[in-house]
Amino acid sequence: MSSKVTIYHNPRCSKSRQTMELLHSKSIQPEVIEYLNTPADFATLDTLLSMLKIEPRQLMRKGEAEYKENNLSDESLTREQLIDAMVKFPKLMERPIVVKDGKAAIGRPPERVLEIL
Repeated sequence: MSSKVTIYHNPRCSKSRQTMELLHSKSIQPEVIEYLNTPADFATLDTLLSMLKIEPRQLMRKGEAEYKENNLSDESLTREQLIDAMVKFPKLMERPIVVKDGKAAIGRPPERVLEIL
């Protein structure tokens, strides 16, 4: 029996849709969290960052207006402040993120998620 797979998904994002198609092609029916409709809380983002083994800024979409308007490139901002910004502006979160068995991968490119399946 395989364990649960979760995808933090944005249906408007082509990489997110491609990752979903890849999962389906492997007969995986993931739990889908549309994070723009159901934003991750601080604890969830902190856990995802730990599983991804990256820092908050590495999970942020730096081209988004919210990134620039909130001066999130400021190097003096703490890990907590950057996570808080992603909680407040979920659009900043890179996508998709697939989680299985305490491991996570960003589907850029979509094939990267195969490493944790």
